[in-house]
Amino acid sequence: MSSFWNNRISISIFGEAQGPAIGVTVDNLPSGEYIDTEALAAFMARRIPEKYVTPELNDNAMPHIMSGIYNDRTTGTPLCAFIQNRVRKAPQHAELDRLARPGHADYTGAVRYKGFNDVREDGHFSERLTAPLCFAGAICGQILERRGIYTGAHIRQIHNTKDNPFDPVNITRDAVLSVRNKVFPVINDRKGWIMEEDIEKARNAGESLGGIIECAVVNVPAGIGSPIFDGLKNNIAQLVFGIPGVNGLEFGSGFTSAKMVGSQNNDPFYLDEHGHVLTKTNNHGGILGGISSGMPITLNVAVNPSPAIAKEQSAVDLHDMSEGTIAGIENHDPCLVPRLVPCVEAAVNIAILSHMMDYPNFC
Repeated sequence: MSSFWNNRISISIFGEAQGPAIGVTVDNLPSGEYIDTEALAAFMARRIPEKYVTPELNDNAMPHIMSGIYNDRTTGTPLCAFIQNRVRKAPQHAELDRLARPGHADYTGAVRYKGFNDVREDGHFSERLTAPLCFAGAICGQILERRGIYTGAHIRQIHNTKDNPFDPVNITRDAVLSVRNKVFPVINDRKGWIMEEDIEKARNAGESLGGIIECAVVNVPAGIGSPIFDGLKNNIAQLVFGIPGVNGLEFGSGFTSAKMVGSQNNDPFYLDEHGHVLTKTNNHGGILGGISSGMPITLNVAVNPSPAIAKEQSAVDLHDMSEGTIAGIENHDPCLVPRLVPCVEAAVNIAILSHMMDYPNFC
């Protein structure tokens, strides 16, 4: 499987959901960087909000760091960490090794790997593999924040309810960090309450909901990234689409720009009181030609409803090629969005740090 990302910094994620352990190796990190393990654990804990997942999924174990950090400092050698998986009960559907369930990678995985892939709790396709991604992204985030670069995300929308957006032009470090410690990461708490009610209604109805996560990065200097295949958008997209459940991505005004004319979509340049080149609007989302402009980097990530629901669904038995049904999942997860918020931040952190390694005097 291709679970290796390499662009100055390399990330290799390994393991299956019900294997002995999952983990990650991160290479080419700058040496001598202080790593706050308490902040690292706090970032990891955001991935599993206790209110929105079943107890057997609520595993916030801190990864065991095997190499790459000594006396709380990065050594410059590969950083390897693993998370020991809990001993879990047998899967609810014993026939999962032969069923193609709607919305899952059962069929495509069986075709791609000739039926030999681990299907227990989705194996290597599982959302559980976002834990090592979060670990790697949290490490990168600490290195960036020490240079004044901050990444933050919030729930922009769940089903039909929308939160207030970030200010794409004037967003600040404080605004980015303001939602980080919230149990339910929204800007407008009243909208958040409505979202939570919708999630609970979906749970009670045996359904699931999707939504949108908005992410922003502040204080990225202009000139980071390269055109065509090594642009900031390219690399962010690669990592964000590695998160299970992500179904769409837009930067800046995104698909709304299709409704604009050129004079509306263009962001006029100007000089501020310090002589810095900025833009009056930020439809380009802080990236032009694959290169950072110095404006906040903004993106929206669409997350589909969880395919594991409590309703009976149609399925195909891949062993005898017969059609049938599969029972609903007890204690299903009604919404993936809240726990994917830090995963999006982590993916963006990795991409930004990778490009910042080229910036003069960064390391």
